[in-house]
Amino acid sequence: SHIATMTVHQDRDSSFSSHSISFGGNLVRNYVHTLFRAPGGSLILNGLYMTSGTQQADNYTRIDHVAPACTSVELYRGILGGKSRGVFNGNIYVRKDAQKTVARQTNKNLLLSKEAFVDSTPGLEILADDVKCNHSSTIGQLDENAVFYLRSRGIDEEAARNILTYAFAADVVNQVKVAPVRIKLDQLIVSRPPRGAGLGETL
Repeated sequence: SHIATMTVHQDRDSSFSSHSISFGGNLVRNYVHTLFRAPGGSLILNGLYMTSGTQQADNYTRIDHVAPACTSVELYRGILGGKSRGVFNGNIYVRKDAQKTVARQTNKNLLLSKEAFVDSTPGLEILADDVKCNHSSTIGQLDENAVFYLRSRGIDEEAARNILTYAFAADVVNQVKVAPVRIKLDQLIVSRPPRGAGLGETL
């Protein structure tokens, strides 16, 4: 099991980026609390959770826009196989004086089996009136049309599904700017697909 809490307070014109990558465990739970307490700050929160078997990965985030003219971008993706479970609970608060706030939150989940389950609850509470904010959440399976397209190009079904799963995860990993870290994460994703084996051989 792994339970972690990260608290961030941002001052004027500060920038902060976090990339949370979870490859599963009996219970993985991450709490992220951030606070803009002076104008001009920017925040990037990226997350990827990959689970299989009976693993569980939970992510709870809270972004508090107290000061004006700050920007937050949050992207979390989940890939769940077997009977695994996942939670994304993300809350963005835009306080009354936090005018000119820009906040974007996205959570996308890919279920690789009928028994996998994810609870996605994005939240947005806005008390200011001059802001640009949005949030979205999706839960689905692999696009069968995309699988069919790859198979029509001579790729077998398992390899096609592995390629599409890898591409789904890569959208988060590609946000990591430090090349050695990004390359290592890429290798870990290839070597630990939630659905079966063969991803490394495919790619």
